[in-house]
Amino acid sequence: MNNRRRFVAHGLAAIPIPCVGYAQPPKTIPRIGYLLAVPLVEKPSPERIAFIDGLRQLGYRDRQTIIIEYRSAAGNFDLLSDLVAELVDLKVNVIAATGFQATLAAKNTTKTVPIVMIAVGDPVGTGLVSSLARPGGNVTGLTLSFPELGGKRVELLKEVVPRLGQVAVVWNPQNAATTAEWKEMHVAARTLGVSLKSFEVGQAQDLLNAFSAISKHRPSGLITILDTLVGPYRQLIATFALENRLPSILSLRDYAESGGLMSYGPSLPEIYRRAASYVDISKHAGRVNNESILVDEIAA
Repeated sequence: MNNRRRFVAHGLAAIPIPCVGYAQPPKTIPRIGYLLAVPLVEKPSPERIAFIDGLRQLGYRDRQTIIIEYRSAAGNFDLLSDLVAELVDLKVNVIAATGFQATLAAKNTTKTVPIVMIAVGDPVGTGLVSSLARPGGNVTGLTLSFPELGGKRVELLKEVVPRLGQVAVVWNPQNAATTAEWKEMHVAARTLGVSLKSFEVGQAQDLLNAFSAISKHRPSGLITILDTLVGPYRQLIATFALENRLPSILSLRDYAESGGLMSYGPSLPEIYRRAASYVDISKHAGRVNNESILVDEIAA
């Protein structure tokens, strides 16, 4: 194939899909495994809607030309490996793993079924792939890596709230990508004369504890660093910020639409829409297609 450039725009990296052999599925309707570490809510999220829309644009219809098998650990990460095993037993053609925890569980459970990671930060640093250009193994997909935007969010909050003093930061330190963003935030905070107070979350229930602690601490602003734990609860976080009159910022646009003050970052639904091209069943006839994919700029 012709050499083609790989583009990285606004933290979105497209990774060439590696060749991986695996047993042919039965000649029935193809199946896509959709794996989440967080709860699968009855009302589809904007990301899931965009993913399904992306498949529809490729000509697929759920329960007609494909079957999407949804599996959710509902915040209990220990269940993820068993859920992957279920999907493997169902002979899914490909697993779409949303976030780092789901991708890691899929990678550790199967070496044969193609895995498409969606919106994972720093897949190289976390050991999911060997490199962006040559990921190796059976994992490919789209990655979010924009630590420098953490500092930008501190700057934006300071512009809106000139007397900004201490900022509460809700984040998951177990994620290498969020750790990088946390460091970038400190650089900006020192320059602006702002202090950051860490409120760490390692599982879903930690959010309520963080809210309680923030209420007692009474900071002058709130920033949340996006990851698998934070993203699905953005409406809850926005409501908390609004009720406590806390100027806040997150990376997702619908956070502001839910009541948060501001958002600044790439379009997550657009990333999920484009992920559909990676799970395109026509590419998985015995192997994962090794063609590079060019990615245009993702709107903020």
